[in-house]
Amino acid sequence: MATLITEECINCGACAPRCPNNAIYVGAAQWELEGVSYQALAQDIYYIAPEKCTECVGFFDHEECAAACPVDCCVPDPRIPESETLLIERARRLHPEAPFDGDFPSRFRKS
Repeated sequence: MATLITEECINCGACAPRCPNNAIYVGAAQWELEGVSYQALAQDIYYIAPEKCTECVGFFDHEECAAACPVDCCVPDPRIPESETLLIERARRLHPEAPFDGDFPSRFRKS
């Protein structure tokens, strides 16, 4: 699932610099992917562009935004269920220079 920032967001911005995909935007800001700009997904709070979210698969064994959030408002979006395979494919597209080998970090592999 892509991660979602809920209405409990206090706009502290702690999440944005932790995102390895630059998928987190301040409210009302347009988001960008492959040189194309898109309308903001939220007006008053930070939001995550789902097309850029990998739930940190390939980078961490947890979601960095959730780890940084002081009010626990970064949660899996139940409307967008996604598999580890899909998320690592997205990470590879977003970061073609990164060597994601078979032992990449993933919350799906936490013991």
